Amino acid sequence: MARITVRVPATTANLAAGFDTLGCALTLYNTLSFEESDHLSFSGCDQAYQNEDNLAYQGFARVYAHIGKPVPPVHIDIRAEIPVSRGLGSSAALLAAGAAAANHLSKAGLSKDMLIALTTQIEGHPDNLAPAFCGGLTASMMEDGQVYSIRYTPHPALRFVALSPDFPLSTHAARAVLPAAIPHADAVFNVSRVAVLLGALQNGNEEVIAAALKDRLHQPYRQSLIDEYDAVRALSEQNGCKALCISGAGPTLLCLTKDKAFAAKMQKAAASLSHRWTVRDLQVDPVGVHLADE
Repeated sequence: MARITVRVPATTANLAAGFDTLGCALTLYNTLSFEESDHLSFSGCDQAYQNEDNLAYQGFARVYAHIGKPVPPVHIDIRAEIPVSRGLGSSAALLAAGAAAANHLSKAGLSKDMLIALTTQIEGHPDNLAPAFCGGLTASMMEDGQVYSIRYTPHPALRFVALSPDFPLSTHAARAVLPAAIPHADAVFNVSRVAVLLGALQNGNEEVIAAALKDRLHQPYRQSLIDEYDAVRALSEQNGCKALCISGAGPTLLCLTKDKAFAAKMQKAAASLSHRWTVRDLQVDPVGVHLADE
């Protein structure tokens, strides 16, 4: 029977001022295998997700629907390193894996742009999906239902240190606290910072990155949902990194630094906190979803 294994990176979205626009692929992975079978089945995930609502299957089925072929029954094995409901793109990773696997097994030959568009119909926005498929740093937008993405290359010395707490935060809850409208001045504040941030990430200027990671659209409202946010920010600054933002909808907090020792310092410092914070020293994944043996 035909079988394929794909590997897909975690992603961090928003990067503060780039709300619903920027995304970056990181070196933390889910590995999924798809094998043709006589019925749909799963391994490696909770029983509650072993059905057609599973996002990996949703991405898989969406490709077959697009090319007008019946969806073959498959066994899907999920080996997940990306934590769920922590703001590191776990949903997008599953969708991307399923779509990439279907594209290969069906021999559809769809481009990554088309796969991003198809999975965005399920996810609703492309900020995590674009880097999951393409790797690197991406800026995405939608126009009349079409997705447009531009890829950037962050400075190779930048490290993305992710601090994930022992509690989840649903995207629904994180969006519920956002205001329905914002002042014009806040919009200008964010536009200026996201424009500068893209260049600063490419040239690796940590001072400018720290300044450009400020925003007024979502972080001020979501901070209250993340217990010990202020304490983690204070520890980050005490250990030499002022460039901190919420990863995606949270609750993971992301520190951007060139200091190779920063993660170890934060691991030690975080031991003083009430919650257990997992510290991951990550870099930019330049490839995106790919066959696991590539």
